[in-house]
Amino acid sequence: MTEVGVLGTGAHVPDRVVSNDEAGAGAGVDDAWVVRKTAIRQRRWAAPGQATSDLAAAAGRAALADAGITADQVSVIVVATSTPDRPQPPTAAYVQHLLGAVDASAFDVNAVCSGEVFALAAAEGILTRRGGCALVIGADVYSRILNPADRRTVVLFGDGAGAMVLGLERGARVRNLATHTFGELSGLIEVPAGGSRLPADRAAREAGLHYFTMDGRAVRRFVEDRLPLLTKQFLHESGVGPDDIAHFVPHQANGVLLDSVFAELALPRATMHRTLTHYGNTGAAAIPITVAEAARTGAFRPGDLILLAGFGGGMAAGFALVEW
Repeated sequence: MTEVGVLGTGAHVPDRVVSNDEAGAGAGVDDAWVVRKTAIRQRRWAAPGQATSDLAAAAGRAALADAGITADQVSVIVVATSTPDRPQPPTAAYVQHLLGAVDASAFDVNAVCSGEVFALAAAEGILTRRGGCALVIGADVYSRILNPADRRTVVLFGDGAGAMVLGLERGARVRNLATHTFGELSGLIEVPAGGSRLPADRAAREAGLHYFTMDGRAVRRFVEDRLPLLTKQFLHESGVGPDDIAHFVPHQANGVLLDSVFAELALPRATMHRTLTHYGNTGAAAIPITVAEAARTGAFRPGDLILLAGFGGGMAAGFALVEW
């Protein structure tokens, strides 16, 4: 099979910095509580009128510049998001127009916080058949769907976008990908209203059903019980051992949870990369933002093996092994 490589990375976050005290005010929690529970110190929230596509296009431009690729060379754009600009058309169509990528097909993937890995898998399959270059973007604006009185969620999330340019036969090599969905657990993370089952009408909004909801304890159990086993299975299928991994880039869900998971994974040589301290949980953007920041600072060296691990609503999990 023709190998797909990462040619460039980029990221973009809004200008507005939101402190823990500001984010938690409506829920009655302060900075000390948020740091103790999550290790998050601040996040970025989008400005009024700033949509997911705006952040996604900015991250896409940064990744294209890093790759030395122009928009007219892109053959496919995949946007991973669970906070689209509108229910339709796909947010990727707006991104295609904003970038001027006139020859690119464009579509969205919604696997919530695992979305970037699912989008990478989709783009890899297209490139191995058609060739060309793909722009894979994870982008979310969660600040628009958070209940300000729900301390379980309002302090966790930030807004942002991260992007990767994929191409054939050069760049950091994508050695393996795997995706999993556990639909029997789909009720653990959801936005109840706004779809065909329950429209976001006045009654739904008055009941708060248009807000993001999460069963935090059950989600934590899912991550702690299943992620280590799935990760070890993925490494075995990829033909590598725990000692071979130099970098671990997980979904930036919660810093306390990540410390627990990382200890359980027992990757003795790996550095775990975290951006949640300053950006919070940025949904599908979390992994590509973290990859872009690590690449920008020179943390990745040629030949390093990087393990990407996404997990979240669905419930879903996705893994990618990249050789830098």
